[in-house]
Amino acid sequence: MCRPFQGLYSMNLESLHLYCDIVRLHSFSRGARANNVTQSAASQSIQQLEAHLGLRLIDRSKRPFAVTVQGQRYFEGVKAILSDYGNLEAEIKRSTSAVAGVIRVAAIYSVGLYDLGGHMRRFMTEYPQVQVRLEYLRPNKVSDAVLNEEADIGIMSYPKNDRIVAVEPWRSEKMVFVCHPSHRLATRPMIFAADISGENFIAFDGDLPIRKAIDRSLKHHHSQVNVVMEFDNIETMKQAIEINAGVSILPEPTVRRSADGKRMVAILLSMPELVRPVGIIHRRQKPLTPTVQRFIQLLQSAGEPLPAPTKTPSNASAIAVT
Repeated sequence: MCRPFQGLYSMNLESLHLYCDIVRLHSFSRGARANNVTQSAASQSIQQLEAHLGLRLIDRSKRPFAVTVQGQRYFEGVKAILSDYGNLEAEIKRSTSAVAGVIRVAAIYSVGLYDLGGHMRRFMTEYPQVQVRLEYLRPNKVSDAVLNEEADIGIMSYPKNDRIVAVEPWRSEKMVFVCHPSHRLATRPMIFAADISGENFIAFDGDLPIRKAIDRSLKHHHSQVNVVMEFDNIETMKQAIEINAGVSILPEPTVRRSADGKRMVAILLSMPELVRPVGIIHRRQKPLTPTVQRFIQLLQSAGEPLPAPTKTPSNASAIAVT
């Protein structure tokens, strides 16, 4: 008989993953979406878990909710168990070279939103036994997710190799000048750095690598812009451009569908050094499963962005954090 392990079997791995995601994301709704369940189902699952343990894990009387001392200890322990289980599963799968299981992908919003939907659809159509879980995060959070083994791979711009993180190159994205159709530069065939000098500029937040790269390039060309707004995501920047609040420099794939001449215009830049490198990161000391390796190979072979799917595959789930 296996009575000592009765509790482990009564709470399945999906419930434990769900609990860890709710605590990690500090949100029932985001944790539910990350596990492809409803918020009501997520709440019921946590209640069942608490009933099984006979103690309170999450204090719902506070807004936002607070994790109890016991809940935090349980989170840390379950997280370690799930990591060990994931490593064991990966080892077994490597021995059979099976392409199956779950791939956890953390991606910066501007890549995940425009590209990964099409790649996920293609991969899961070819390998229906695979489930891809995609989460959109800020660049530093993508790195944290990989370092904390909350994601198998991360996809981000300006990735850096170090003793812990390895980078697999993916592609380089050219940058373009973007403005409202009524702007004085909207009909130019090409934009030079001097043309932008003095313009009201919609910029990325100052701590983002892409902002630093743009600032360096403008300084190199002796062009000084008037930063009127700063944002951490491209969608908000595009909305500001659409109301003619200023101009900007953005990665070309992120405006390919929006620059239709009605809402905004994208024009080539005579600043060839402005290229956004995008790479795939993973932990050096954690061997990649055949499934993850195959997914990386698909991304690298595709290179250019794919159209977004009209319907998300049933074995895919995603959560956006902007």
